[in-house]
Amino acid sequence: MAILQDLISGGTLCPDHRPWPRATVGAAQWEAACEALVDGRCTLLGLWGERTAVHMALLGEGGAIAVLSHDCPEGRFPSVGRRHAPARRLERTIADLFGLTAEGAPDDRAWLDHGRWGLREPLGRAQPSETGGDPYEYLPVEGDGLHRISVGPVHAGTIEPGHFRFTVNGEAVARLEARFGYAHKGIEGLMAGADIARAAQLAARVSGDATVAYGIAFARAVEAALEVEAPARAHWLRALMAELERLANHLGDFGAICNDASFALMHAHCGILRERVLRASAACFGHRLMRDIAVPGGVAGDLDGEGVVAVRDLLAGIRARLPGLIELYDNTASLQDRTIGTGLLDPVLARRFGAGGPVGRASGRAFDCRRTPGYPPYDTLRFEVPVRQECDVNARVWVRIDEIGQSLSLVEQILAGMPDGSLRTELPTRAGEGMALAESFRGDVLVWIRLDGAGRVARCHLRDPSWFQWPLIEAVVEGNIVADFPLCNKSFNCSYSGHDL
Repeated sequence: MAILQDLISGGTLCPDHRPWPRATVGAAQWEAACEALVDGRCTLLGLWGERTAVHMALLGEGGAIAVLSHDCPEGRFPSVGRRHAPARRLERTIADLFGLTAEGAPDDRAWLDHGRWGLREPLGRAQPSETGGDPYEYLPVEGDGLHRISVGPVHAGTIEPGHFRFTVNGEAVARLEARFGYAHKGIEGLMAGADIARAAQLAARVSGDATVAYGIAFARAVEAALEVEAPARAHWLRALMAELERLANHLGDFGAICNDASFALMHAHCGILRERVLRASAACFGHRLMRDIAVPGGVAGDLDGEGVVAVRDLLAGIRARLPGLIELYDNTASLQDRTIGTGLLDPVLARRFGAGGPVGRASGRAFDCRRTPGYPPYDTLRFEVPVRQECDVNARVWVRIDEIGQSLSLVEQILAGMPDGSLRTELPTRAGEGMALAESFRGDVLVWIRLDGAGRVARCHLRDPSWFQWPLIEAVVEGNIVADFPLCNKSFNCSYSGHDL
């Protein structure tokens, strides 16, 4: 906490920001925060804007968290990305949405704005603009014998849009540059002025496969802003849903990674198990993805006796079939040949970008916000955070396998320890600011919110873990053959929709 305390001590504290401090600082403290990011004393959790200010959330030692704000009366702020690469796309997004300029930024190209909105700076000055072609300039690549392969934004199959431009030498990838924004939905603009219930629905739709995690993060941010605590039973039901969501996605990813290595048998078996999780979730909470159940103040649904039976049957079914699938994966030489040593993510990069979830843990970064900074009921549950050091596709598969085991144990503990009691706490109507983290299957989801005196959303920012993972794919695929890109990409399984907002 010492470094964060030093950074905020010279600023003006916001008295209504909870549970972690937020201070408005000058250029000197802002630059000092950049220095702390560069030398590894802090990790960037988020960087976002509003009309006349920018905010930077930092993670320090021991799970300490603080938010630094910098006023931009002239529409400018010192670039964080100038020295810390993970901030660059976030700064480009701030420029697109709010028109704030990061001074000294090494990359000032538009990011989410493809010139087709009919508006410039829609959350800032909102000036009309002509819609037209796409002037985007990709970074140059020089060398002999190079050629380019363009993939997307429309892909073969049911997948969200994103463009990948490969520069290759023969079959080896010399550079990959990705471009996103095609799935931009204007979530943060839609939230402005919305009541809490409507905003919660929007948050739950940022990325459908992580709807529970987003619901929990948004709910906890609102609860922090309003200084209320959800009932104990609600916390346990949220955790049950979160672990079911994690099981469904990890099982799906396990099979999908194998499928991209041409091992369709595993994909079929894992797909059956994933379907069982989704059906059990629907039996418990009335929705396969459990959307709109985790809400500010608690939960909107309960677990009855039939739901308990459905979950216990699910656990028994997974425990019966999973060991055979793990053995099949581990003893199939042709599959191991594709995954071992492929798509290496340097642990230094994983730490620098604050990579969460299986992406970070497979490269030695053990961060899991269920444990640090932590939130209930995980502080009373027993679980390990699986970490691997091999850094490749195989390691990312094994982290998922290990996390499936942990989630099975957590679900059993939750069923055994579920307290009785009410499901929701009534929310007061007042102003406040709050921030929360929730652990999705991809990593940590961040939500920051400011409520006005009428209990409506004045500003809300949502940050998907994919923001810090997508850039790493460009590094991971370098030197691999083009045919291994789908394998590397699926081993990350970043969200297009969560990134594009």
